[in-house]
Amino acid sequence: MSFGRASRRRFTLLAATAVAGALTLSACGDGNKAGGGGNTNFIAGSGGVSTVAKGDRVAAPKLDGEGLDGKPLDLADYKGKVVVLNVWGSWCGPCRLEAKYFAQVSEATKAQGVQFIGINTRDPERDKAINFEKDYGVEYPSFYDPIGKLILRFPKGTLNPQAIPSTVVLDRDGKIAARTLQALDADELRKMIDPIIAEK
Repeated sequence: MSFGRASRRRFTLLAATAVAGALTLSACGDGNKAGGGGNTNFIAGSGGVSTVAKGDRVAAPKLDGEGLDGKPLDLADYKGKVVVLNVWGSWCGPCRLEAKYFAQVSEATKAQGVQFIGINTRDPERDKAINFEKDYGVEYPSFYDPIGKLILRFPKGTLNPQAIPSTVVLDRDGKIAARTLQALDADELRKMIDPIIAEK
């Protein structure tokens, strides 16, 4: 009887280790993998950016919760704007590389109706994430999502965030228009969002 329990415990431990390993491999990904399956209606563009034609886009999921500042944060409040969602963690090297560029482009595009929103994930301590934003001059709001529940709301087979960092751009109708699974500099970020800003 005890031998069976020990075997089950060993199996459970091995399964948990395998899941943890898979999550670790997906963190801070290199952005070279494609997302979704089947008839996704999106194409991979240059520089690792995937886009969707306006008529083929799907609505972004409902994203609501608490911001890093402890106040309620709801994606629905920004409908009518181009929204740039950036999934990041303070522990992630590529996130540190791109943070200053996101802060710069956020300021530069605000008057054009663009709203940046972060999704901070896998940061068990809120203070580290808050200090990250201060260090890199990030003034736009971020969801505090330590276990990644918000990321899982994105429908499979769409341009869902699959790595850290990931950036997803929503058009003014709240539909998923573009995604990248890699860190971006300011020029790459502008190439990704400018066509969506220009849409009528």
